Amino acid sequence: MSLSLPLRRALRSIALLAVVLALGFGLLLWRGSEPGGIEDVYASVFGKPDLGPVDFATLTRRSTPNDALACPPGICPKAQADMVPPVFPVPGDRLRAIVAEVASEDAETQPTFESNWGEEDRYLARSRIMRYPDTINVQIVGQGEGRSTLALYSRSQIGLSDFGVNRARIERWLKRIGEIAAQPAPVSEG
Repeated sequence: MSLSLPLRRALRSIALLAVVLALGFGLLLWRGSEPGGIEDVYASVFGKPDLGPVDFATLTRRSTPNDALACPPGICPKAQADMVPPVFPVPGDRLRAIVAEVASEDAETQPTFESNWGEEDRYLARSRIMRYPDTINVQIVGQGEGRSTLALYSRSQIGLSDFGVNRARIERWLKRIGEIAAQPAPVSEG
């Protein structure tokens, strides 16, 4: 079966257009965070990558599977948590510093907000190849007597599913936070 000349030309044109689009998208990915890169395109289409603060007391989960929540009992009464974080044997200010350390160890993760008066911080993580942004909200919860816990909410800006990335991030962070919290506190010189 032979294709007609107009159909062959149309198919060639479509193939050429696909190649040009793929090369253009590849260039955007290659430029990444540079001006005119994929991050600028995402921001112009989807808005600012940092999804902003959350109030854990009134938080409700998304209907799409592209978020994850670790929350102590009573802190997130309107949201079903994926996991309950442990109580760590460190005071709140130390736990907050540990979270910042763990976030800095995570590739492509940067702080976007650090509260001066509260115990809430926010981080922006980007996937390595496609540079999709995820916002991670953290609230430290004191438990008295040099102990504390936290609420972590990680959510994607783009897509209907995150293929478990946000949940894996929270699990990884909680494990690493626990490892650091179990170590003796560093001695400050002064």
